Amino acid sequence: MTAIPQGRTRRAPLVSAMCALAVGMGLAGCGEDPDAGTNGVGKLSAAQIQAKTQAAAGSVDAVRLSGSVVTSGRTYKLDMSLKADGGTGSVTAQGATFHVLRVGEQLFLKADAAFWNKEDGKSGDGSDTAAADKLEGKYVKVPTGDPSYKKFSGFTDKDLLLDGLLTLHGTLATDGHHEQSGTRTVRITGDGGSGGTLDVSLEGEPYPLLLERAGGAGTLRFSSWGKDFALEEPAKDETVDYGKQLPTS
Repeated sequence: MTAIPQGRTRRAPLVSAMCALAVGMGLAGCGEDPDAGTNGVGKLSAAQIQAKTQAAAGSVDAVRLSGSVVTSGRTYKLDMSLKADGGTGSVTAQGATFHVLRVGEQLFLKADAAFWNKEDGKSGDGSDTAAADKLEGKYVKVPTGDPSYKKFSGFTDKDLLLDGLLTLHGTLATDGHHEQSGTRTVRITGDGGSGGTLDVSLEGEPYPLLLERAGGAGTLRFSSWGKDFALEEPAKDETVDYGKQLPTS
């Protein structure tokens, strides 16, 4: 009988325990290929993965985007469904939530009176409250020449949002295999994470699924890739048209 070194006998149970833990966490078991049965992007370099996911995101017409974005010192919570010719969903900023809808070039906002009061400020003569009451619960058509148009329409522009979000900053690297909502992913990072991290699907098309923005500037989830949704202008009796410029601008 061949003697087994004592150190080896101690290591064997530890290795087995680590393998069991990996399997229990949904990771590949010891000795298994983590890219087996995947779309293969996990074997690529970080730069190649980023290029693949940008191409995949740009190749479909629709996506749902939810989470938070920090810009210019403000935090915006988004839940938007986007496609090539517009988008619809909700945005929350500074404690106020409003619904934004764009169909082609036509942009509409819908919010309660408190939102419009905050936007409009206080005139002191009650006219601001009257205007806010008139706008409450209605889709307010935002004129294309209004200063608010560019700001609010940006929340509904699929290509603009994705082009700005899906590029990590700094030196790219891969950071292992992970899982998002039951889907296996490969993670890429910019400058070790300080330039952002992006989880890319290893199943089906290499769509981006989770983005941690650089500098703690928000976290966004992407879902419903390629799933179409209805996008229609609101009915006339649900709409207020102020003409060339909103009273709040």
